Amino acid sequence: NYTMDVYQKKVRAERNLAHFLLFITFFPHLVAGPIVRARHFLPQVAHFKRWNWCRLQWGVNLFVLGLFKKLVLADRMAELVDPVFAAPDTFKTGAVWLAFISYSVQIYCDFSGYSDMAIGLAHMLGFKLGKNFNMPYAAVNISDFWRRWHISLSSWLRDYVFIPLGGSRGSRTQTCLNLLITMTLGGLWHGAT
Repeated sequence: NYTMDVYQKKVRAERNLAHFLLFITFFPHLVAGPIVRARHFLPQVAHFKRWNWCRLQWGVNLFVLGLFKKLVLADRMAELVDPVFAAPDTFKTGAVWLAFISYSVQIYCDFSGYSDMAIGLAHMLGFKLGKNFNMPYAAVNISDFWRRWHISLSSWLRDYVFIPLGGSRGSRTQTCLNLLITMTLGGLWHGAT
C-alpha cells in the first residue's frame, strides 16, 4: 500500500531509510494486524518519544486484555468447538448450535485479542495504531458488522481493491462482481484453505 499511496500522492516518499525500515518492520502489527498505513505511522516516527507512565499503563492494560481474550476465552472456546466441528454428525443439534456460537466468540476473541496486544505493545513504545475491532457483534446489519470487524483489513480492501475495481459506481452486476473479487481476496488473505 505504501507504493500505491506514494504513486497516488497520498503520502510523500520517506527519504529517511531508518524511518522507512521501522515502518515496514514494526513488529507489533506484523503477525495479526492491525494493518498500518504509512500516512498514519510515518509522522509518528519523526516525533521524539518521551517516557510516560500513563501511556505505559494504558499499553499494558490493553496488552493484558488481548492476552486474556486469546488465552482464556479464544483457546477455551476452541476446546469446545474443535471436537464438534471435527465430527458434527456425532452431536445433537443443540451442541452443534452451541459450537457455532462458541466459534463466533472464539474467532472474535482470537483476532481482537491479537490486535489488542499489538496496539498495546505499540502504545508502550510510543506509537498509536488504529482501533481494529469495534464491538462487531453489536452491529445492526451486515454492513455495520464489516465496518466494525477487522477495520484495518476492511478499509484496506475497500481502498486498494473494491474502489479501484469501480466500487459500486457501475451496474448492479458489476458491483456484485467487485464485491465478490474483494471478498475472495479477503478470504485468501486469511489462508487459501
